[in-house]
Amino acid sequence: MPAAADPADPRTPLILLPGLLCDAALWAPQVTALRDIADPVVADLTQDDSLGGMAERVLATAPPRFALAGLSMGGYVALTLALRAPERVTRLALLDTNARPDTFEQSERRRALMALAEAGRFAEVAPQLLPMLLTPAHQADDTLARTVLDMAERIGPQAFVRQQTAIMTRPDRRRELGRIRCPTLVLCGRDDALTPPALHEEMRDGIRDATLEVVDACGHLSPLEQPAAVTAALRAWLTA
Repeated sequence: MPAAADPADPRTPLILLPGLLCDAALWAPQVTALRDIADPVVADLTQDDSLGGMAERVLATAPPRFALAGLSMGGYVALTLALRAPERVTRLALLDTNARPDTFEQSERRRALMALAEAGRFAEVAPQLLPMLLTPAHQADDTLARTVLDMAERIGPQAFVRQQTAIMTRPDRRRELGRIRCPTLVLCGRDDALTPPALHEEMRDGIRDATLEVVDACGHLSPLEQPAAVTAALRAWLTA
């Protein structure tokens, strides 16, 4: 059963959904900085090989009503949740993600990385992804790059294959965006190589009254690359 909210706690229940090969470390700056107004929990998205399965696992332990933020793969799960249980999602934040399905070329790249993982060469996967996840300046930041690589190591090859399977089979959500009625923030790094700003403009335009924030000097992992800017945007979204 979903956990009951504490009526004496005025903070907003906030569920944070990480991206591919990411865990709670992705959201660590926001978890710390938003505790005064939110009760943040980072969900585990490693156990299922479908977005629906991930969404149902989150819903099973979530409070009756909650704010929801997801990055990349977490954004795909967040859209699934918001459309599946709109009465429970009070606010929605979609970070560095998009509403489109995989292209053929994207799925082929995923299959090649999955083959590496299944062949016992998982250690090669995250270094190949790093240039698409961080800006060049942030790739040169040893601490930040190490955080990304350590997250991938903790997720491991089996969960990586499950996550890629879920991502490859996601549906096209563009025609469903108009069904979202809760306050929605769409945010991305200006230099996001995987989901560039144009894809976020598309989501902003499809969701009624959604707002768009584009963060400068930032790639795909915005909560880690520009934590202060992302925290400020989430704070405004939570308190508006």
